[in-house]
Amino acid sequence: MRPLFHPPIEDVTVEGILYALSDPVRGAIFYDLATSACPYNCSNFLNVTEKKIPKSTLSHHFKALREAGLIRAERRGVEMHNTSRCPEIETRFPGLLAAILDAHKTQVKSAQEAGKKKPTRKVK
Repeated sequence: MRPLFHPPIEDVTVEGILYALSDPVRGAIFYDLATSACPYNCSNFLNVTEKKIPKSTLSHHFKALREAGLIRAERRGVEMHNTSRCPEIETRFPGLLAAILDAHKTQVKSAQEAGKKKPTRKVK
């Protein structure tokens, strides 16, 4: 099995972080990982939005988060356990993730108050 790619913290960029979090599903996944004290496996996020997300799509989202340097994944048997790299990113970009996580929390709260469950991408 191929080793997983985790960029060194020196190679993590603001642009890469913002791009990875520009997808609402990845934003929700990262928020849950960043605000948790324990690792999660991918199947914990099958219902992160109103629609069930296929496992292959979830794998793509986790790969994007991992390659942006936002999470660290570790194989344990047949499962992948994911944790955030918030402490490392905080030392590289102080305050960036706190601002993003606060904005996500505000957006979710506004959506819930408006009668929506989670923010979704608008279809044009």
